Amino acid sequence: MSDSSRSLADWLHWQQTLHSKPIELGLARVRAVAERLNLLTPRALTVTVGGTNGKGSSSTLAAKIYQAAGYKVGLYTSPHLLDYNERVQVNGVTASDARLCAAFADIEAARADIPLTYFEFGTLAALWVFAHENVDVQVLEVGLGGRLDAVNIIDADAAIVTSIGLDHVDFLGHDREAIGFEKAGIFRAQRAAIVGDLAPPQSLLDHARAIGADLQVIRQHFAVHPHGDGFDWENPGQQFKNLPLPGIAGEAQLRNAACVIAAVQALQARAPVGMDALCQALPALRLPGRCDQRGRWIFDVAHNREAATVLADFLAQTPKVLTIGVLGMLHDKPQAQVIQTLSAQIDAWVLVSLPGARGTAAAQLAAQMPRHARVRCCETMQQAMAEAEASAGEQGRIVVTGSFLTVAAALAEFRIAD
Repeated sequence: MSDSSRSLADWLHWQQTLHSKPIELGLARVRAVAERLNLLTPRALTVTVGGTNGKGSSSTLAAKIYQAAGYKVGLYTSPHLLDYNERVQVNGVTASDARLCAAFADIEAARADIPLTYFEFGTLAALWVFAHENVDVQVLEVGLGGRLDAVNIIDADAAIVTSIGLDHVDFLGHDREAIGFEKAGIFRAQRAAIVGDLAPPQSLLDHARAIGADLQVIRQHFAVHPHGDGFDWENPGQQFKNLPLPGIAGEAQLRNAACVIAAVQALQARAPVGMDALCQALPALRLPGRCDQRGRWIFDVAHNREAATVLADFLAQTPKVLTIGVLGMLHDKPQAQVIQTLSAQIDAWVLVSLPGARGTAAAQLAAQMPRHARVRCCETMQQAMAEAEASAGEQGRIVVTGSFLTVAAALAEFRIAD
């Protein structure tokens, strides 16, 4: 099949067969192809966002702020929930199949015999689209880690690390110090390095200082003060009072917003942003699958302890009603920790099997449940959602969580119903 006749589905299927490993960290291969495509020195201002949790919402908020300020903005995020095109957006509009296929064709012609992973192909495609669209600002979400992630071929003008938790330990290390060092790899000398973790690993701080980055840590160099239905943000030279709360609820989202504002302030000389843009973007923040409320359904992709804590705190702050949890998880995620963290907020569980080599069967997940938990097991999401609705009755609510795959499957059922 010629490159010109391939559909987007054809390209994506083929990309997953091109490299012998689904994940291979390292920058040499993807940088070589980017150089051939003249993508390494973008005209656009670049904001890179890493961290264990909060990357997606922070990236989306940064893009919304710059768009509200009148800039043309490219946003690259991953993974997607329903459609691959979600990963690449310009001014909030997802890239078309044709645009992505054109990018893939150029990348294929440039790579020659260099093997690329699925994620590397997608990262290059996003950079290609942003270059061809001539965006003013590009916001790039790190896929995994930071130092060796494909996004890191671009030197960020400002980089944000939202949080550091224990996730992807097989790739990043088995403690926060090792993981912190990997995440600090997106920082650059003499450029803003924004940290939103309340107790950042020393390795992250040491690396930022060693390379001469402009290190800014929440509660040390900038702060956020919530009050009523708004909040104040301040650093030693600037203060914004009575900003509206982010459209996604929770204390973690306030910290994420504080970091994004710090990055925007650090780049004011190159891309001025006024308070009106902040006030427009903050309440407009929405992200499918992140504390995503649709009627009595709540969708949240929480797949590690830190994300589960954020979800549990959110549920605790809402009126108490009968709550049914629909949970599906991958076997390499901290299942017992997630269940323990959420259990106080969940009255009964509906467990669903996830497919694939990493998926966990519902019966296996049930073995992680507390002894007296009310548990039902289902093999498909359609069955799980029907069981959850029956258990919730007319007044209860349903929380779908545990994995991007879980939430994606549930949202796909919603789309079918619509």
